[in-house]
Amino acid sequence: MSAVRRRVVSLVPSLTEAVAVTAPGLLVGVTDWCTHPARLGGAERIGGTKNPDVRRIAALRPDLVIANEEENRAPDLAELRAAGVDVLLTEVRDLPQALRELDRVLVGALGLTRPGWLADAEAAWARARPLGPVTAFVPVWRRPWMVLGRDTFAGDLLARLGVRNAYAGHADRYPRVPASELADAGCDLVVLPDEPYRFTAGDGPEAFPGLPAALVSGRHLTWYGPSLAQAPAVLARALEEGLAAAR
Repeated sequence: MSAVRRRVVSLVPSLTEAVAVTAPGLLVGVTDWCTHPARLGGAERIGGTKNPDVRRIAALRPDLVIANEEENRAPDLAELRAAGVDVLLTEVRDLPQALRELDRVLVGALGLTRPGWLADAEAAWARARPLGPVTAFVPVWRRPWMVLGRDTFAGDLLARLGVRNAYAGHADRYPRVPASELADAGCDLVVLPDEPYRFTAGDGPEAFPGLPAALVSGRHLTWYGPSLAQAPAVLARALEEGLAAAR
C-alpha cells in the first residue's frame, strides 16, 4: 500500500487537470500553463513547465511532484529530488501509454478510485472511426516552422482518426521543416492546433495556399486527461470541417 498523498504539485497541465477533476483539493502547486479546470482552488503558481521555481516547490512540502519526461527538464527534477522531494516521472508517446500513466498517477501513486472519465475516454476512443485515409503535416510552431515527427502522442491520436502524419518517419520527434518543403509535401491537409503555438484562421493557413487547413483544439490533440473523453468527436469534427471547406 502506497503512502497517502495529500499535497501534490503538478508540473504538467494535462496531469493538473486529471488530478483536479478527480480529487479537488490535492493540488498545492501548479504551473503558469495549467489552465484547466478554470478554478484550481488555493494551488500556488510555481513558474513554467520548463522553468519551475524549485525552491518554492520544496517550500510547499509536497508529498509528490508529478512530471513528464518531455515537458519538464531533467536538471529541475534532479534538483527537486536532491531537496528530498518525491518526483513521479511520466512518459506518454501514444494513447495506450497515456491511459496506463493516468492510472499509475491517479490510482497507483495517489491512491484514488479510478475515475469514471478515464473509462469514458477508453470507450470514446474504442468507438472512434477513421475519416481517412488522409495524409497531413502538423505544425506545432512557426518562426521556425516545426512539425510533429516520429513517436508523438498527438500523432498517434490523429492516426486513430485516419490521418497519416507525413513526417511520422522522420528521425526527429519535432523536426524543423521550411514552409516551402511543407507546401510541396503532397499532403491532403495541414492540421493546425492552437497550442503550443496559437494557430488561427489568420495565422497559419495563409502559408500554404491551396491546401485545406483544419484548425483543431490543442488541448484535445495534445493533453492526456479528462479531455480525452471528448477528443475523438472534437477532433473529427474539426478535421471534417477542414476537408469540407476545400470542396
